Amino acid sequence: MTTIRKQKIQEVLMVSPALILLIIFLVVPFFVSISLSFTNQRLVQGPVAAKYIAFRNYAQILGDRHFWQAFYNVGRFTLFILPLQCGLALLFASMLNKQQVLKGFLRSMYFLPFITPMVIVTVIWKTMYQYPKGIFNYVLGIISGGMIQPVEWLGTAATAMPAIVILSAWQAYGFQMIIYLGGLKGIPDELYEASNIDGANKIQQFFHITWPGLRETNILILIITTIQALKLFTQVNILTQGGPNGSTNTLVHYIYDAGFVGQKIGYSSAASVLLFVIVVMIFLVQRRVVEGTPVRKTRRKS
Repeated sequence: MTTIRKQKIQEVLMVSPALILLIIFLVVPFFVSISLSFTNQRLVQGPVAAKYIAFRNYAQILGDRHFWQAFYNVGRFTLFILPLQCGLALLFASMLNKQQVLKGFLRSMYFLPFITPMVIVTVIWKTMYQYPKGIFNYVLGIISGGMIQPVEWLGTAATAMPAIVILSAWQAYGFQMIIYLGGLKGIPDELYEASNIDGANKIQQFFHITWPGLRETNILILIITTIQALKLFTQVNILTQGGPNGSTNTLVHYIYDAGFVGQKIGYSSAASVLLFVIVVMIFLVQRRVVEGTPVRKTRRKS
């Protein structure tokens, strides 16, 4: 047996456990969901067997205003979270990139919220949002001198989604920060040195060197953050259960309600398939638009 063949066998053996787990827990359930989406299967099936109902589940979902409200909510969440979370990540990455003292410690502290389970983070933030004596209302009262009344952050449609956005951005920005740090390391220092000679200030350096140099990094972060935003569930389920009046309901929470609360597994499977199609379409559109954007090249003055 040749050395090259041995290496290929070793590579296959190393990849096989992860590949098998992916097939068992992702690929197989997906195809099972597709088959169930054409039936009226229930979570706890009664004496009557499930029947094939063709595209009835899909037609019912597309005609359900609650589905479209959930789609609107998750789209709104995505538009809010992208600039806030990615902006925080880039800000802290830029600060750490030039930091020499306690760099490792600060990086760990900024990354700590991301490795903390979302359930724990959400429960803690729920006490901070508590009405009327949560920490946020307490601070608001001190800043305003008692002139502003306590806000029911999670109890009104106007503040519930922004509250979830802030929580989510704070918990997950550390992941994007690490990716941005890698992107910043890939920008040659010579470009900044040349711009200093030309008299460029920090703002000009950012827009003409840093931002164009992070093009590939931005594409990756944009796609990852969007996909994660579309999967929003834990925060909503713990904080608002989709309320008030459906203003924070999301597609994943809609699927959860249909499948486990309403026990309509066939219906929720159809909604899951539609979510998968939506994610793929958004991914393809994002990639086409972002990769088609021309790169601004920096020209050094003579």
